[in-house]
Amino acid sequence: MEWILIFAVLMFVALIFLKKLAAQSSDSSDNTLGYRQKKTLFTEAERSFLGVLDQCIDPQQHRIFGKVRVADIVEPNPTKNRSEWSRAFGKIKAKHFDYLICTADTLKPVCAIELDDKSHSQKKRQQRDQLLESVCSDANLPLIRVPAKRSYKLEEVKAVLSKRFAQTQTGSAVGQDVASQLEKKINTESVKTLDVINTKGTDIAVGKVNEEVKVL
Repeated sequence: MEWILIFAVLMFVALIFLKKLAAQSSDSSDNTLGYRQKKTLFTEAERSFLGVLDQCIDPQQHRIFGKVRVADIVEPNPTKNRSEWSRAFGKIKAKHFDYLICTADTLKPVCAIELDDKSHSQKKRQQRDQLLESVCSDANLPLIRVPAKRSYKLEEVKAVLSKRFAQTQTGSAVGQDVASQLEKKINTESVKTLDVINTKGTDIAVGKVNEEVKVL
């Protein structure tokens, strides 16, 4: 019986050694594939819209960052249940925002922006969008969705950003209603004019506005 026990222990040790050896071999083979640099950080549409945003903000007050990981901006609420926290973190760790606008002095997030192209009509993409909207709602981070278009009216984009900035400062129901109305207008291709509704001292300068910017 004793030799059987010794044999079983030796087999167990050998099994662990072989598994470790196989894992090292797998890691080594993966590294042989190598990596290559992508041509650009943004797609052509994303780069073009970044140019629009650059013309809408005052760089002395705000800065724009692109491809920001969601988990670098928000995190699950603290809990003693580690597995629950890990599950919540796992949902956002591989997600990112197209753009994030922050205050220029403290880099505090003001709002996130998603540029929606045709891929957002796909079911899997819609589930991802719903998740981001829920996460941003929980974290009190305004999320602006902008449909990808061939051209943008800067006055519309400026107005939406102004109201979102005002919303983060005041948190008023009026500000939220106005922001919602303006977002509906920016989603409409046929909008010809835009009524900018002033709130009590909450408008923030977002730079010089031109009539229209063409996206190449």
